Amino acid sequence: MTPVAEALDTVLDLFEPLDPETVPLTQAAGRVLAADAVARLNQPPFASSVMDGYAVRSADIIPGAQLTVIGESIAGARASVPVSSGQAVRIFTGAPVPEGADRVVAQEDCNRDGTVITLGDDLDSTPYVRPAGSDFRAGDRLSAPRRLNPAEISLLAAMNVAQVSVRRRPVVALITTGDELVMPGEYPAPDQIISSNNLGLAALIRAHGGTPRMLPIAPDTEPALTQAFAFGAQSDAIITLGGASVGDRDLVRQAAGKAGLRQSLYKVAMRPGKPLMAGTLHGTPVIGLPGNPVSAMVCGHVFVLPALRTMLGLPAEPNAFRTAELAINIGANGPRMHYMRARIDGGRVTPFARQDSSLLSVLADANCLMVRAPNAEPQKAGARVNILPL
Repeated sequence: MTPVAEALDTVLDLFEPLDPETVPLTQAAGRVLAADAVARLNQPPFASSVMDGYAVRSADIIPGAQLTVIGESIAGARASVPVSSGQAVRIFTGAPVPEGADRVVAQEDCNRDGTVITLGDDLDSTPYVRPAGSDFRAGDRLSAPRRLNPAEISLLAAMNVAQVSVRRRPVVALITTGDELVMPGEYPAPDQIISSNNLGLAALIRAHGGTPRMLPIAPDTEPALTQAFAFGAQSDAIITLGGASVGDRDLVRQAAGKAGLRQSLYKVAMRPGKPLMAGTLHGTPVIGLPGNPVSAMVCGHVFVLPALRTMLGLPAEPNAFRTAELAINIGANGPRMHYMRARIDGGRVTPFARQDSSLLSVLADANCLMVRAPNAEPQKAGARVNILPL
């Protein structure tokens, strides 16, 4: 069996970034920026006031000085006359500082009587002026690649960037196999079960920037699987669910091989998720996940999400571990890397007592996977352990 790190390297070698496309900024949230975005103006585009008050010359800041108010500057309409010695302009937050002025006195730091203001005795030295370009300047860049969050969308808007180059959303075909499976809402026969891992993987892919393409459940026959692979090859990647093990009815590897799969990987030293395969089918990357629903979801986090990020132009690398304090004593681990369903609360992580790979209810209650290295020694409460947030 292949160690997890080596297996992930093999999987990621099958994928490459997709072509970019241009989208309006209104549709760019959550997309991955494919090319640097360049500011088209300075921000702020002019020196502006930090507060409501009076724009004056620094040379006139003398306690008790009297200045004549000659105009008003508001957001969207600056004062039309420059400020000279002994003069002031009424100004509001965000409004342009008029020519000649380099300081704003807060309105509470002076008294006004008609067109004359008298400066107070306790003035601080802060100018209360935002210089032009103090946030960013024309030509400054928001660098790619990055997944655009709401703050970055706001920044791009301020940069006067109306559309951006982003990576195309990967279309991922999901091929679910098994005579025993029916879709939710259908009525299973006495020996059938509801298919769940395809919906879970589709949700995971959609949440991380991909477009799942769920194909009909394929029966356990080579012709049906061959047809499913033909349909799936029209996507950017194919994920199979089930049928990749070594049983007489596990026909996915056999059918994929006959369809032209060039296999790069089979069986990974992990728990759950050992019967995992990967390769290319006529140039299309293929990841074959176990049919067990928990195994499929765990492998989705460990292998599918890094592959998805690679297609989106983000760094081709594993999910980043975090560390947490172990809340209970645990025994030694076996020869495979173990992804234990666990729950972290207040910085302390507790693995669930039941780790059977068929228990979706346990996975649904988990908010992380506690990752144990092969042959790890027993650990006591208080030890630092690696976790993978879900």
